[in-house]
Amino acid sequence: MIKVEQAEQFILNRVRDYGTEYISFRNCTGRILAEAIRADRDFPPFDRVAMDGIAISYSDFESGIRSFPIQDVQSAGKPQLSRIEAGVCLEVMTGAVCPSGCDTVIRYEDLLISEGIATVQIADIRQGQNVHAQGSDREKGAVLIEAGIRITAAEVGVIATVGRAEVKVKKFPRVAIVSNGDELVAVDEQPQDHQIRRSNVHMLEALLGGQHIPVQLFHWPDEPGEISSGINKVLEEFDVILLSGGVSMGKFDHLPSAFRAAGINQIFHRVEQRPGKPFWFGEHPGGTLLFAFPGNPVSTFMCAVRYFIPWLEQSLGIKATTPMEARLQSDFFFRPNLTYFLQCKLVRDRSDNGAIPVPGHGSGDLANLLEGDGFLELPADRRNFYRGELFRFWAFRPEKS
Repeated sequence: MIKVEQAEQFILNRVRDYGTEYISFRNCTGRILAEAIRADRDFPPFDRVAMDGIAISYSDFESGIRSFPIQDVQSAGKPQLSRIEAGVCLEVMTGAVCPSGCDTVIRYEDLLISEGIATVQIADIRQGQNVHAQGSDREKGAVLIEAGIRITAAEVGVIATVGRAEVKVKKFPRVAIVSNGDELVAVDEQPQDHQIRRSNVHMLEALLGGQHIPVQLFHWPDEPGEISSGINKVLEEFDVILLSGGVSMGKFDHLPSAFRAAGINQIFHRVEQRPGKPFWFGEHPGGTLLFAFPGNPVSTFMCAVRYFIPWLEQSLGIKATTPMEARLQSDFFFRPNLTYFLQCKLVRDRSDNGAIPVPGHGSGDLANLLEGDGFLELPADRRNFYRGELFRFWAFRPEKS
């Protein structure tokens, strides 16, 4: 049995780079950007009118002129017009280029327009007001989006505006998720008294769905021959295999011996932690990694959040969001000399994160996950943990990560 820190290091030492690909910007939401996106020209690319109204030269206003003959109309999407003489103005529309010879825009609400003359009705006029100056947001060549960002709608808008019809993103690993056990039936089946529905694989599927990673699901019964053929199949087709169940010490926990028979190298089996002590991790000579989690649902979920997600983030070059730190909000006692992952509800104020324990009824208490936001990692070699102490917090609700 190894310590949590050792298990973490063994896994992170096997971070993979699955390469990159170019895809349409219309399909890139949720993908990880593999290049910096730079401004192809100034932002904005011209002195942009920010309000409907008139454009004037501030020097005219400063000299005492308050009524301006309207020379023309500068609309959005049309080439720049020029002021032909001092003391005149041009009507301008939001988004239009500011006319040459003008540097200040006065909105319609502050004007009286009659018979082609615009008269300013207020005294508080500032030079450059309501003009979004060329290059004031970003200059040409500036980095707008750093590599390693997960692309959202906001990034798509920027990618489009700089003319990137295709964008370079990280390739996702091919992931298989496997359940194991005769007691498990499909979600749409009615279980018998001695059976339960498969939930762990769908929980893992949803966790990876939050990472926008497609997966394929498999189920193996407690039959060594079918397990063996199943292992050979997924080893040929997938980069990562996540398994739930079949790695403890029971008579029907066939996976460790089946892994050995398939030539998979065991990196570790059993970690000094609760929940999730039977966690098994290994590597096939062909490069496929296997994360075999214990079958109890909280154990499966905690191991995936604590170990697999950080590995995935580093493999994809994501700027990691976990773990954060949070302060225990009540005293807690835990006797065994194991690292304990305490389910907690996260509370926040302006300066700190707090973790309120929601201990539940053990690693089989799947419903208790509904009460928490993440796992507070309480270190081994201690029994007493006190209110106000700061520990690592592994969030599993994205809005609170």
